[in-house]
Amino acid sequence: MKIVFWSLLLVTVIGLNVSVADDIYRWRDMNGKVHFGDRPPASVESESVTVKSNVYHSPNIEKLSQEAISNERVVMYSTKWCGYCKKARRYFKSNRISFVEYDVESSAKGKRDYKKLGAGGVPIILVGKHRLNGFSEASFRNIYRDEI
Repeated sequence: MKIVFWSLLLVTVIGLNVSVADDIYRWRDMNGKVHFGDRPPASVESESVTVKSNVYHSPNIEKLSQEAISNERVVMYSTKWCGYCKKARRYFKSNRISFVEYDVESSAKGKRDYKKLGAGGVPIILVGKHRLNGFSEASFRNIYRDEI
């Protein structure tokens, strides 16, 4: 019992001494190499650095998906040469899923919407308010089922 008590006390004391880094510091060493750390070095002058988190903000697809909601349930941005686009087309046709397709290389609307979506690949499939980057049958079924 004493071992458990002392172990818990030790963990508690150690836990209280651990501090969370509030600031990030930058300094150069004698060779000119830049270093970053959560504590400023005692021997070298340093400066506090403001760090911005790297957060991805998804583009608003509300306007683009309005067509998917009103006319067609599925909108696909694609290219003619893309293998996953071909697979998605075959899947939609074999399962009698109506869709509208915009080629991002040859269609003005496709190019414009693709840019607004901040896309980096094809296909991009919009189902109502859901967005699918790429294509897999399982992923598509999950978002399609939510919109039915």
